[in-house]
Amino acid sequence: MNLQQITDQLQQLLTELEQQVTFRKGQLFVVGCSTSEVKGQKIGTAGGLEIAEALYKPLHAFAENHGLSLVFQGCEHLNRALTLERKVAEDYRLEPVSVIPAQTAGGSMSTYVYNQLVDPVVVEEIQAHAGIDIGQTLIGMHLKRVAVPVRTSVTHIGEAVVTVAITRPKLIGGERAVYKKD
Repeated sequence: MNLQQITDQLQQLLTELEQQVTFRKGQLFVVGCSTSEVKGQKIGTAGGLEIAEALYKPLHAFAENHGLSLVFQGCEHLNRALTLERKVAEDYRLEPVSVIPAQTAGGSMSTYVYNQLVDPVVVEEIQAHAGIDIGQTLIGMHLKRVAVPVRTSVTHIGEAVVTVAITRPKLIGGERAVYKKD
């Protein structure tokens, strides 16, 4: 596994994303990642903290650059619970749960992130404004109601399929409704 290659792939994806999307400070950006899938293995079978570290660095820089709050989805053994900074959870009035992610229950990415954050907590659910899914971890449950895919030239990170999405408010009102100011 070439760690520099996966870091470069993610950086390219994030560069293309920021060319297409304008983010607002404080928005929630959810990341789902199977480090096993990045390695080319079945999700949940061969995770690696070294891959999590290689992916975290560009994600963290991206979030800092755009004022985003990163939230990391854990694996199915924690019911896809999310790791984030306590301050962000408090700002969004999210209720923490009592668990610490581990590689065998939470996954390598959540475990790595938990140990990087200043004051980490885990919550059961959020409604993020955008996100990236590395390895088909199914982040859709943690996005706001109307998710819109964002296409980039990067379709895989390592061996993992990657999907990016933003969200938008619902369009309501029918054919006479106005959605943009002139």
